Amino acid sequence: MIPNHSHDGVLPPFLPGGSPAEKGAMAPYRAELFEVIQRFGNTKERREILEGLVNYRNALRAAGIHSGFQWLDGSFVEDCEKIRGRPPKDIDIITFSVRPDAVSESASWREFVLSRPDLFDPETTKLHFRCDAYFVDLSVNPVHLVAHTRYWFGLFSHQRDTFLWKGMIEVPFGRNDSDVELLLSSEIQNAS
Repeated sequence: MIPNHSHDGVLPPFLPGGSPAEKGAMAPYRAELFEVIQRFGNTKERREILEGLVNYRNALRAAGIHSGFQWLDGSFVEDCEKIRGRPPKDIDIITFSVRPDAVSESASWREFVLSRPDLFDPETTKLHFRCDAYFVDLSVNPVHLVAHTRYWFGLFSHQRDTFLWKGMIEVPFGRNDSDVELLLSSEIQNAS
């Protein structure tokens, strides 16, 4: 469930009426990707960003990355049009997944990441997919995994300019998005 924006135009960091001490009431809020499309795909610019997100997810799958979850954040999940007077330019995303079997060893994984800037370099993913995309490798030592998660949660749970505490969305990352692609293409056609 994705809560309504707060009066500040951001997702609340925990459910209104709830407590930050309740784990289930805290962001990131779990939702299906189709819910994200229904909730945030209300303008042409936003639908184009969502199309880029679906294409990015497909590119990850084609490279052998096909499990885990993703955190969605940034101005895309805010009421950007109201608080900034413009549509969002991209969507911030962190993919949490294990390495593909073919590159499970550290050296081959490092080589793979360096060879795929289209998937792992945020500037390149912005150009190709309108996704400011990052990756957390679930195959690493648990101590490192906690450190990476702490870093990204701390960064994504606050507005960069105002330091306002805010929420984000978590969507599952699985084998395909065919249902979402149909929904998105029909919404794009209906808007034309």
